[in-house]
Amino acid sequence: MRISVNIQFKAVVRWALGLLFVWAALSKLANPTEFLGSIYAYELPLPDVLLRLAAMAVPWLELLCGLALLANLWTESALATVLGLFAMFIIFTGQAWARGLDISCGCFNLAILGIEGGSDTVKFIESARVAFFRNIIITGFAAYLFLRAVRSWKQPQESE
Repeated sequence: MRISVNIQFKAVVRWALGLLFVWAALSKLANPTEFLGSIYAYELPLPDVLLRLAAMAVPWLELLCGLALLANLWTESALATVLGLFAMFIIFTGQAWARGLDISCGCFNLAILGIEGGSDTVKFIESARVAFFRNIIITGFAAYLFLRAVRSWKQPQESE
C-alpha cells in the first residue's frame, strides 16, 4: 500500500511540474519580446547577447522539460535540467528582491487563469519576492523527485 501511495504522489508531483513548465514556456513563447523585457528588468550584469540567447532558449528548454515530465520520458534528465534552471531562477529573483527591484518575474501568463495584469494581486504574485519563495518550494519538489529517481538506480526494484 505504501508503495502505491508513494508512486501516486510522485506521479502527481511530476505532472504538476510538467504542467507548470509547459504553462511557463507557452506564456513566454506567446510573447517573446515581453519575456526579453522581463529579463532586462532584472538588470543583470551580463552581455546583451547572452540575455537575448536566454530569452530564446529558456522557453524551449522549459517546454521540452515539461513535456518530458508529462510523458515520463527522460525524467531524470528533465529533472536535472529543471533543478539547474531553478537554481538560476532563485539567484536571479533573490538578487532582484534584495536590490528592491519592483519588477514582474516574467514567469507565467496569469491571464490564462482569468487574472488580469496590473492589479495589486498580480503585482504581488509576480513580484521578485514571491517568485523567490515560489522557486524554492518548486525546487524542493523537483529535488524530491530527482533524489527518488537516483535512489531507485541504487536499489533493486521492489515487486508489488
